[in-house]
Amino acid sequence: MSTLALVTGATSGIGRAFAERFAADGHDLIVVGRRQERLDEFAAAHPEVEVRSVAADLSTDEGIDTVARICATEPLDLLVNNAGVAHYMPLADLPADKARELVNVKVLAPTQLMRAAVGGMQRRGRGAIVNVAGMIAFSGPAPSSVMPRRAVYAGSLAHLVAMSQTLSAELEGTGVQVMVVCPGVVATEFHERQGMDLSAVPRMSAEDVVTAGLRGLQLGEVVCAPGVEDAALLDSVFAADLAAFGGQNPALATRYRAG
Repeated sequence: MSTLALVTGATSGIGRAFAERFAADGHDLIVVGRRQERLDEFAAAHPEVEVRSVAADLSTDEGIDTVARICATEPLDLLVNNAGVAHYMPLADLPADKARELVNVKVLAPTQLMRAAVGGMQRRGRGAIVNVAGMIAFSGPAPSSVMPRRAVYAGSLAHLVAMSQTLSAELEGTGVQVMVVCPGVVATEFHERQGMDLSAVPRMSAEDVVTAGLRGLQLGEVVCAPGVEDAALLDSVFAADLAAFGGQNPALATRYRAG
């Protein structure tokens, strides 16, 4: 029986690499992107599998609703929420339309697509959701000297990490996996479209990110960090999160009481 994968942001970078890998593995595909010509090019290059292309702008309500309807009605085995925009700039400098675009693409769209897909996956007793975030999700405590500042971008990726972890716990025992992939700097068009030249910066390939993500699913990981050799570092972060969460009580902490 053929399996069906839907990939957003499938026309370049990590999304394209996921779609290429799924096609090579024999999965039928629904590829989502803004550029119809690139979607058509991908479909034409992969006659060995069934490829359905959906031109949709996930920064808009119409685009999100279009893809959400597909997620709700198609028997998806895999959903990859990869679409993204960068907009690296301090909050005060970020135009309102760019802030809205970023939150729609990296927060609202994945949330709505997961909500639409997860019910069917639960009923079928199988499926996997992969959210593509980044190590910037962990950069919040960095001092002001660490540039560029990108509060909305970092916040949107941190949302994907926390939501993936919480949804994974919700779905325990259902046969549905949820994982978030957090690469560092990746060699794609992503930064170039923002006018950033990172050619001198060591970068991971999109294909390696996909290899890590699919292996992470096999390992049962919820947070996959392809470039972090010492997985205990992540365990320490999450253990500290849970310790802080569990360390609360109704009494006001001593440091907040008047001296």
